[in-house]
Amino acid sequence: MPVDFDFRWAAVILSAIVGFVAIALMFVGSRVLSSRRHSDRKLTPYECGIEPEPFRWSQINIRYYVFAILFLIFDVEAVFLFPWAVVFLGNNLAFYAMMIFLAVLGFAVVYGWRKGVLEWWK
Repeated sequence: MPVDFDFRWAAVILSAIVGFVAIALMFVGSRVLSSRRHSDRKLTPYECGIEPEPFRWSQINIRYYVFAILFLIFDVEAVFLFPWAVVFLGNNLAFYAMMIFLAVLGFAVVYGWRKGVLEWWK
């Protein structure tokens, strides 16, 4: 077993303990500082300063969902792209595999753009 092994695990355990204590203190502080009085007005839903109205059926355009899904797809792709660039810097096979991956994603953006999916303001 390496000499530094115990010291490294001690740092991990100390970080976990500090994190749990910080979270516990935030919960306790929230509990201590919160208001204890309940009223009907306080229990009503509130959103953006607009008083709640009775429930009405409303349709939401599907384009908003498609736009959100496209954003998530490309956001996750960017998250995977940065570590890949660091790890596979000198590997030619990995480079070409990622180029194929980026080409497919580029095709998806162009396809969505041509179909009008990215024009969500209409």
